[in-house]
Amino acid sequence: MDCLDFLFSDETSVPSPCFVLDEARLAANAAILGEVQRRTGARILLALKGYAAWGTFPLLSRTGAGPLWGVCASSVDEARLGREEFGGEVHAFAAAWTEAEIAELLDLADHIVFNSPAQWRQFRPVIEAHNRARRAENPIECGLRLNPEHSEGAVPIYDPCSPGSRLGIRQRHFDPADLEGISGLHFHTLCEQGADALARTLDAVEEKFGPYLSACRWINMGGGHHITKPGYDLELLCACLTRWRQRYDARIYLEPGEAVALNAGWLTATVLDVVMADMPVAVLDVSAACHMPDVLEMPYRPEVFYRHEGATARAGAAGERAWTCRLAGKSCLAGDVIGEYGFAAPLEAGQRLAFGDMAIYSMVKTTTFNGLRLPSIGICKAENAGGENRFRLLRSFGYEDFRNRLS
Repeated sequence: MDCLDFLFSDETSVPSPCFVLDEARLAANAAILGEVQRRTGARILLALKGYAAWGTFPLLSRTGAGPLWGVCASSVDEARLGREEFGGEVHAFAAAWTEAEIAELLDLADHIVFNSPAQWRQFRPVIEAHNRARRAENPIECGLRLNPEHSEGAVPIYDPCSPGSRLGIRQRHFDPADLEGISGLHFHTLCEQGADALARTLDAVEEKFGPYLSACRWINMGGGHHITKPGYDLELLCACLTRWRQRYDARIYLEPGEAVALNAGWLTATVLDVVMADMPVAVLDVSAACHMPDVLEMPYRPEVFYRHEGATARAGAAGERAWTCRLAGKSCLAGDVIGEYGFAAPLEAGQRLAFGDMAIYSMVKTTTFNGLRLPSIGICKAENAGGENRFRLLRSFGYEDFRNRLS
């Protein structure tokens, strides 16, 4: 019995709502990423902005049973989580750093990437002094983020190279003199995209910044690589990574978040009521606004599963099944709507649903708007040689989690 079927089985102990991490699928993703590393010599980091469920880090990190070299962090707290729970290398990038943040990062990060030459000039003295005093054998390496002005993303809010983006240094603002003391360069243009998009990005970076790449000890190609998605062109990816590693004699880094936990998590939900509007509306014990905000931001339409005639079924688009309804959250936000889906039969109060691909981004973006409690977190784990899945609750949330973040 796989994890999805277990969520609907009579013996399940999974609460609702609950984010359920699928250990078997995490391991399968990690194996693909490990094979890319083996074939290319590249190092893959977990982007904590996309997935930070630290209870599963032993499955992913080289310090445990996994293949990944470390993490990339977008804040001091992410860097600390990576240092304390993941192990390996800790890379940090933010659009801007404060003096207090850099002071904390000095004991947490192995690489710090700056978004502008001005920030590098500001913090270079304190980093180099720290390296001389405390990290002579393993100094913090510093880099600059480039903006090749090459957009591959379809959604502007998630496109790092969209017009007006604050992220990275454009060619016209780039001064080679700013590379003094810098050991590597970073760029990021992708969002859940294939190797063909990376290949085009690499051409754009070479066109605009090619003369400076050969001086790099390392090159970070950012995130957005959908490596573990079915149909992804692994051969093209490996060819790109190998070519750049050999051409520039540099260590190559990738930092995907979604590829690590793609399709490796579920969100259980329960129908609370079915009300009539222009169509039936099933009100659930989860919220798009609070628990899966990408549904509203991207917008993103998650897959929905349910039980029908003793088997796990996938909901279709509106009109594709015998009964169509709108799934909606329980917050007071009028637009707290997940989408319109087709089911084989009308939904009823008390019926369980499961949303797919809920490990990435949804978990790290949850809020307690309206005082709605966060979903519990658990893992669906194979406990024996037969592979039968069992559930282990990792965390549940209550009133104190809401109260303590507000005063």
